[in-house]
Amino acid sequence: MIPYNILRPLLFRLDPECAHELTLKSLSFGNSLGFPPQISPAGRPVSVMGLTFPNPIGLAAGLDKNGTAIDGLSRLGFGSIEVGTVTPRPQPGNPKPRIFRLTQQQAIINRMGFNNEGIDVLLARLPAMRYQGILGINIGKNVDTPIENATDDYLIGLEKAFPAASYITINISSPNTKNLRQLQGESELDALLAALKARQNSLTDQHGRYVPLALKIAPDLDPGQITHIADALRRHRIDAVIATNTTLGREGVEASPVANETGGLSGAPLFEKSTAVVRALARALAGEVPIIAAGGVTSGARAREKIEAGAVLVQLYSGLIYRGPSLVAECISATR
Repeated sequence: MIPYNILRPLLFRLDPECAHELTLKSLSFGNSLGFPPQISPAGRPVSVMGLTFPNPIGLAAGLDKNGTAIDGLSRLGFGSIEVGTVTPRPQPGNPKPRIFRLTQQQAIINRMGFNNEGIDVLLARLPAMRYQGILGINIGKNVDTPIENATDDYLIGLEKAFPAASYITINISSPNTKNLRQLQGESELDALLAALKARQNSLTDQHGRYVPLALKIAPDLDPGQITHIADALRRHRIDAVIATNTTLGREGVEASPVANETGGLSGAPLFEKSTAVVRALARALAGEVPIIAAGGVTSGARAREKIEAGAVLVQLYSGLIYRGPSLVAECISATR
């Protein structure tokens, strides 16, 4: 297998979205040939949401939206894999170009806009996968669904994903779908979570199994917003919170020629902001709702900092683009 430090310069010569698609196709094809080699570093098992994760390091949603490379990705050693975001109906997302590398800052700006083949296509693909580990399905609303009808889309996603998922993530924090973050408002969030929890209970009775719900939130929140989100999570007995999605801020990347591109910023510059949200949630929740941390993890030390800030699990995405597969094993070792 070619080392990532040799592959990366070649991939970085390509348009970012082309490199992304090529990587997924290579992982899918390579898996059928036994590549990449299986990476299984000994990790620390963690019980969260009633599930046992073999290690605390998971793949964040967004890398494999349509579940085309789950088996190949699983060979990298992740303790869980989250696919999506998927919507009830397929949609193309925003116009290209829509991904921008900020190489010097180890960051990415994206404005993908929930581009995906739709939840039905994802679910039809899952029975053929060999991966038997923990699979999260991240759901969102279609761009043309009015924000006042957003709950309908999330209920469709929940019902369809329920039989196949280990857990389901409710994504209300992408900055690339118009008005989506309004759902983090106090009354909007309360109504959404109440509807989802009621449907989760009825689906549990219907299927004879409980599928946990996680809520993915933004990093661009003030202390009052974090408090009301924490209160809502407890009140509606949501099983976990994922902190955080990408940021609209540009702190730390102002010098980049693409800093003014519209979209969410991820990668190393997001680390401090997202970790501050983890700390604030940990204080507000006092252990009542587990926290899954995402944002800016580019080393094992940073994964450990997320755990020390109050998270029980850590997810990777942009760090993989800059560090490659070795980052997974490094983070697993650092969080033993």
